Amino acid sequence: MEAAYDEVKDYQTEVEVILFQEDGSIKSEKSLYTFKKPKWIRLDSLSPHPGIIMVYPDRNGKVLVKLQGLLSLLTFHLRLDDPLLRTPSGQRMNQTDLGLLIRNIRHSVADHRRGPVLVSEDKNTIQLQVLADDHFREGVETQYQFLVSKELRLPLEVGMSTANGVQEGKIIFRNLRTNINIPDDLFQ
Repeated sequence: MEAAYDEVKDYQTEVEVILFQEDGSIKSEKSLYTFKKPKWIRLDSLSPHPGIIMVYPDRNGKVLVKLQGLLSLLTFHLRLDDPLLRTPSGQRMNQTDLGLLIRNIRHSVADHRRGPVLVSEDKNTIQLQVLADDHFREGVETQYQFLVSKELRLPLEVGMSTANGVQEGKIIFRNLRTNINIPDDLFQ
């Protein structure tokens, strides 16, 4: 995966983040995620808040947030650790790229592993399952399920459960396209 990612200059994917709530409900967020090396990120929200655009970094190293519709005249510049941007896992916007995910997968199956690595595969994917230190929460162990494309050699999905097997969330990367020559001005 690391060698495959080294060849990637930019990529775009539809991301769905699914969170399983304690009350049994499911929360889902969908966005169009665009990334260009060295580390430019753009998120175009598709649901539940369509039209919100977030770009990192702005000229001051913050997250630019632009609203659409009647509020399109409003632009915000938020710190990476702003509570409005915080995910339940504590992951910041600058920690969302595939490069960091691939490094975290390596740590999960190597030095941060807390159990055996189970490997299975089908025609198109390899699945790794492992109990490891959580990528973003100190002192928490998480059961991870990583789904990797055999063709792209890049992650397509990450599932997270508690050490006891209670499902917490899933991140799905759909229609992942790499090296598509994304223009710099998309991040302005």
